Amino acid sequence: MRVYDDQSGAEGAVKAFTKAILDDGVTGIVGMETSAARNAGQPIAARENVPYIYTSNYEGGACAPNLFIPAPVPIQVSEPAIDYVQEQMDAETWFLVGSDYAYGRGAVNFFSELLTDKGYEVVGTEFNPIDAPDWTSVLQSIRAAEPDAVVSAFAAGAPHVTFFQQWHEGGFDIPHVSLTVDEQTAKDLGETVEGLLYPSPYFTELDNDGNDALLAALEDEFGEEAQLPNYLSVPQYNGVRLLGNAIEQAGSTDSEAIIEALSQVEFEGPSGRVAVDKQHHAALNIWMGEVRPDGTTAVVHDFGLIEPGDQCPGLN
Repeated sequence: MRVYDDQSGAEGAVKAFTKAILDDGVTGIVGMETSAARNAGQPIAARENVPYIYTSNYEGGACAPNLFIPAPVPIQVSEPAIDYVQEQMDAETWFLVGSDYAYGRGAVNFFSELLTDKGYEVVGTEFNPIDAPDWTSVLQSIRAAEPDAVVSAFAAGAPHVTFFQQWHEGGFDIPHVSLTVDEQTAKDLGETVEGLLYPSPYFTELDNDGNDALLAALEDEFGEEAQLPNYLSVPQYNGVRLLGNAIEQAGSTDSEAIIEALSQVEFEGPSGRVAVDKQHHAALNIWMGEVRPDGTTAVVHDFGLIEPGDQCPGLN
């Protein structure tokens, strides 16, 4: 196994994919990347017919014979989140906010359309550049709109820190659903995200053999330095397992044989059954988490197995 750094962007992805595929001749790629990085690297993998397992939650609709995505698309997290918040908190009006990049806009726009289809009102939508540290105008717009609930979709890292620090300092007490926060980030932010809700295909509190084995292995390997696994790291683990199982079933490292096998293999992972369908996406178990005052997350609802819908009908 080799690790490549795409530097979270298109230019870095081109360099990483070129080195991995053309220079090093890798058998397959498993990548937790931004949409921009995926869109830049995938043509190289497709041209060389190298299987590419993309593991990040994303905006949906990325389709190619060599591309497999065992990660959530918006329909798998958005509709359950809307129904849960409406049922628990009677939310009729919503304010949507996101980072200004492909996934942020895609997730927010999909959420907005879904709210409208369900008969709810979107009272505001705002986007901020990924590297923008100031959310004053966005928070002012939220306060003025007086929504029943807020939903956000941010790029990983800094936007969560800057937004939620300013949200907390502003004293906001509005139900808030994040489509992008993870357990480690929530723990790091602590009381600033108390009460935050977020749907996810994985939580450390899940009670199953696959999760128990993963947590035990991490503790054995890293001890007190072990980081919390989350919806970013566990899909990478799942992707590596899928690729390994496909190579084993194919009985070779031939690309065509592996690609054919990837739609046939499955395994029981930390979040339950993992398998990709004929449209190269995956039905996933989804849960709702709520952040406690100390930043840890409690699983408050099990939505069960959620299908990804028609993502790539041309691949059937």
